[in-house]
Amino acid sequence: MTDTITLDTSTASPAAASPVALSDNAVRRVAKILASEAPGTALRVSVEGGGCSGFQYKYDLVTEREPDDLTLGRADALVLIDPVSVQYLAGSVIDFVDDLMGQSFQIRNPNAASSCGCGVSFAL
Repeated sequence: MTDTITLDTSTASPAAASPVALSDNAVRRVAKILASEAPGTALRVSVEGGGCSGFQYKYDLVTEREPDDLTLGRADALVLIDPVSVQYLAGSVIDFVDDLMGQSFQIRNPNAASSCGCGVSFAL
């Protein structure tokens, strides 16, 4: 079972529950990436049309937040997800994997009916 970090409750009501979770490995990797970036930088995870399966995950380093972003993690490992992408990611766990095949963020998405071999794109 994966331990998860959920919604930063400083920006949400105490009763709010996050529809997306971060594994401990993802939090550590995001913190490592952001340590060499400008203060206030966050990792934005989004879903776009495209890829070999219809939708694809996109990762960007950003310094600006939108008021309706879902905020995950902690101050040194901040992840932002826009409301449209949250719909496609609901119930997902964002993980970071380091194995013989390489290092990458991987999203375990229960909404995906299929995905490509590299895990970057998916279909509903």
